[in-house]
Amino acid sequence: MYRKILLPVDINEEASWKKALPTAITLCQTFDASLHVVTVLPDVKMPLVGAYFPKNFSQEAHAAVAEAQRDFISDNIPDEIQTQSVIVDGSPWEAIINVGKQLDIDLIVMASHTKRKFVDYVLGPNAEHVVHHAKMSVMIVR
Repeated sequence: MYRKILLPVDINEEASWKKALPTAITLCQTFDASLHVVTVLPDVKMPLVGAYFPKNFSQEAHAAVAEAQRDFISDNIPDEIQTQSVIVDGSPWEAIINVGKQLDIDLIVMASHTKRKFVDYVLGPNAEHVVHHAKMSVMIVR
């Protein structure tokens, strides 16, 4: 049923993956699907924003996240699951949807974990946007 599953994670925020990861692993094992772990970094390359960061900040941030994501995959995902590490810049929900389109993802599995206002309490801001705008299936794990 599913060939490619996307799992958005914030390596520094365990709530972004703690419940969603086991679900994604089970689905990958059940359907012999590949897992695509995506981390979204803020876009600091914009001229207005970039002026406030050191010259090589973006490259260094990508390198640090790539290493952290490799460790995350090694520590948490069984070797038999074909796994791809993806790191992108931008708005989290837009980047998640764009990566899903680019990789021809069948299913996005993501956690809902923020509770700032009522709609966030019910779903979460990024999860809400992904659910409403994605053309592929989305599973929200609470």
